[in-house]
Amino acid sequence: MIYDKISNLKLYKGMNKNLDTAIDFITSHDLNKLPLGKTVVDQDMVFINVMETVADSIEERQYEFHKYYMDIQMDLVGTERIDTGDCNGAKYISYNEEGDVGNVITADLGGCLIGSENFIICMAGEPHKPNIAVSDDRFLKKVVCKVHI
Repeated sequence: MIYDKISNLKLYKGMNKNLDTAIDFITSHDLNKLPLGKTVVDQDMVFINVMETVADSIEERQYEFHKYYMDIQMDLVGTERIDTGDCNGAKYISYNEEGDVGNVITADLGGCLIGSENFIICMAGEPHKPNIAVSDDRFLKKVVCKVHI
């Protein structure tokens, strides 16, 4: 997991070719102007999902993971908490190959406040629990950039 200020995103270039493509797109485009839904950046290697959703209570959320994609998650409107879980000793309970998403039961490692200034990169295989409400205003407009490993 990488958690930092959006203004520092370029510091993470050089780790993965597809991550570089994602970072270049994110830092050179106004994400607020992207349409809801999927925006293809580089075929199936990098794409962006813009969504409007309502954050849930922590009790309503489960840890998820992906086998083939890492996530870069940012909030355009609203603020959520994203928790990260321990990969060691995780109990995998489901996986959808088509959507590359599964659920896992694992120990909590920590939580990160996202909002409009921060981002989190959840690596492939890393359990994360997004969309956790931090206030009574639960509306979120968020970006999830999917980066093939």
